[in-house]
Amino acid sequence: MSKSRSRLVKGLLAATVATAGLCTALMPGAQAADNPYERGPAPSNASIEASRGSYAVSQTTVSSLGVSGFGGGTIYYPTSTADGTFGAVAISPGFTAYQSSIAWLGPRLASQGFVVFTIDTNTTMDQPDSRGRQLLAALDYLTQTSSVRSRIDTSRLGVMGHSMGGGGTLEAAKSRTSLKAAIPLTGWNLDTTWPEVRTPTLIFGADGDTIAPVATHSEPFYQSLPSTLDKAYVELRGATHFTPNSSNTTIAKYSISWLKRFIDNDSRYEQFLCPLPAVSLTIAESRGNCPHTS
Repeated sequence: MSKSRSRLVKGLLAATVATAGLCTALMPGAQAADNPYERGPAPSNASIEASRGSYAVSQTTVSSLGVSGFGGGTIYYPTSTADGTFGAVAISPGFTAYQSSIAWLGPRLASQGFVVFTIDTNTTMDQPDSRGRQLLAALDYLTQTSSVRSRIDTSRLGVMGHSMGGGGTLEAAKSRTSLKAAIPLTGWNLDTTWPEVRTPTLIFGADGDTIAPVATHSEPFYQSLPSTLDKAYVELRGATHFTPNSSNTTIAKYSISWLKRFIDNDSRYEQFLCPLPAVSLTIAESRGNCPHTS
């Protein structure tokens, strides 16, 4: 074969490869995912009600002696790094309580694809405003100093808390509007108006709560949130103020869905939030502003 003919054949082959590459790049299957933050397989009722999700979980203890602004805690995180970074959530216990009271949420949420920090507060008597500041201090430690900081997407953070920790969750969301999700669990706070909150918020109340009755706490919290905010209220049936201190499928199911929907922007979970959860043996009432827009 002559040199000129050889060059012609090579040129045609190169053009063919380039054209094929361009076509492949333009094919829908070759595009990047619409949402790069999706983690884990497509969800189902069974997967979000399960005691564990698809990720194996590791944990590490954080001593109060090595941190500032809160009382230490336990970090639960997906063991694998194959999927890249994860959103993160800090969780506060309630009045007179320790992190052990909300520890069940750590592995349950982390196994669904989150880094979860269950914290102790500086003292067990700390009020909601202090617990709010401590939740934010815990997130700062988690993202800036902790041994798992490289696993976290610092732009995708949320807060949760029980009782006064739930009141602190609202305080944290009010102070740091960049938070992506907030979930007060039978929250207690003397401040019942929260029009400043800009974080999508899911509030859990309990129909048998005599410490933070829904009529004077969870319901006013929900009603005072801006009407334009993505928000929801779920009242647990046959529940007490302390129901969030034990493993609870209803709390887990809708918390996972809320965190996935708003921290991960994962619209696959919208189906579990909208239409609103139906009244059932475990749900006395639900409210919300479906469909969500965030």
